Amino acid sequence: MHGSHSATTSWGSVLTIESLLIFLLVGAIAGWLAGLVVKGRGLGLIGNIVIGILGAFIAGWLLPQLGIYIGGGLIGAILNAMIGAIILLVIVMALRRA
Repeated sequence: MHGSHSATTSWGSVLTIESLLIFLLVGAIAGWLAGLVVKGRGLGLIGNIVIGILGAFIAGWLLPQLGIYIGGGLIGAILNAMIGAIILLVIVMALRRA
């Protein structure tokens, strides 16, 4: 694999540098949007990325359980991750108040 920048994940799919950058970008945008909706401001670059990525996993599991399917593509990925990030932020804020 001379000249190729990719790694194989534990489940066998190939993760390229480009796909990793897109994944991080989607997480950052989704986390930033969720931060604006829930708290009225972003959470900083790293916070946005972390919240957005965790949100993507939450929504990726939860929304299909509820029968909700968001379209594919970049916009669908951002919306999906943003919904999950909003859910995560609301839960975190509720736990902090408890």
